[in-house]
Amino acid sequence: MPTFYDPGADAGEASEALRGLAHASRNFENPQDLYGVLGDLLSGVRSLKQVLDQLATAHISNRARAFDDHGDHAVGSTDALAAADELHHAATFIDQAEERLNAAASAASRVAWHDAPATENAPATRWVNVVFIQGEEADEVLDMIDADGPAAGLDHLKCWDYGDETTSAAMENGYVYDEPPSGPLEHELRDGDYHLTYSHSFDHVALYRRHTVEAEDGLPNESRGLGSSRAAPRQQRASWFEPANITALKQQRGLGL
Repeated sequence: MPTFYDPGADAGEASEALRGLAHASRNFENPQDLYGVLGDLLSGVRSLKQVLDQLATAHISNRARAFDDHGDHAVGSTDALAAADELHHAATFIDQAEERLNAAASAASRVAWHDAPATENAPATRWVNVVFIQGEEADEVLDMIDADGPAAGLDHLKCWDYGDETTSAAMENGYVYDEPPSGPLEHELRDGDYHLTYSHSFDHVALYRRHTVEAEDGLPNESRGLGSSRAAPRQQRASWFEPANITALKQQRGLGL
């Protein structure tokens, strides 16, 4: 006998499950459980995107039955199309959430949780800017990302990393961060010690590399009371790897003050 599903009832069960997860995840006694929860969330987000697209399609395919409260079909049909459009927009944002969850799960998979906390001073880490490009140069990388995926763009930008020379330039110019800077219209990909951010809206791409500072060495300028978001005061001039117009763009975004 075939099984029939009630979308309304299933949605209610999903909502109840999420409320239960929100309650249960207030505290994790065993951090080993974190990766499994991330995997389940990633699967759920992918399903949510599918549901949103299907809801949008249902609004369009049922337009012939759409009316407003006064029986006006034209108005009801217009509102059904508007609902479908907003649902498609929501699905697009879910795409971005999936990318970030996937990056988080990738990083979490590399964590080995121990029962006892560390006793010695752990080395500090910061993210140094490797390269930031925009305009036609960025378009080339963005096209590569569209064609072959973000990993291809990240691998391409690694060519700008000259190791200690890049680190020294970033330290000198203050392009050092606790976390790589990003905005709501930017996409991200983290692969090991590298972090890619890119935006079609702002037409730029950037690559950051994790830099480890041993505890005994300290971090530049921390003793001067600077904020934790940067390790050295920012210069108004561009570094050797950054044209002046890019520095100006960063200042406009609040990253070059």
